[in-house]
Amino acid sequence: MFYVPDGTTQCGFYECKKCGNRFLSLQTMKKILCPDCERDIDYEIGPDESLDDLLDTAELLQIVEGEEEVAKMDGLLSLAITGGDEEWI
Repeated sequence: MFYVPDGTTQCGFYECKKCGNRFLSLQTMKKILCPDCERDIDYEIGPDESLDDLLDTAELLQIVEGEEEVAKMDGLLSLAITGGDEEWI
């Protein structure tokens, strides 16, 4: 699979409020760091910024449960990135 390992039975479906990226993660916390935004983080924060605002940019939309459901969601999300074969849909 593209986002999570094969055989995963539970994962979090996230959307980054900064860049709009949607992705799956093995984590299921309410907010996590977006993997795309992680590369661009500037850890020098100003007086009006908080480190949490920089780190926790992705919000949990849904917890996906069940191996088959995780595989379906992973396949759908990866189509946008890989441009793969959509015949199975």
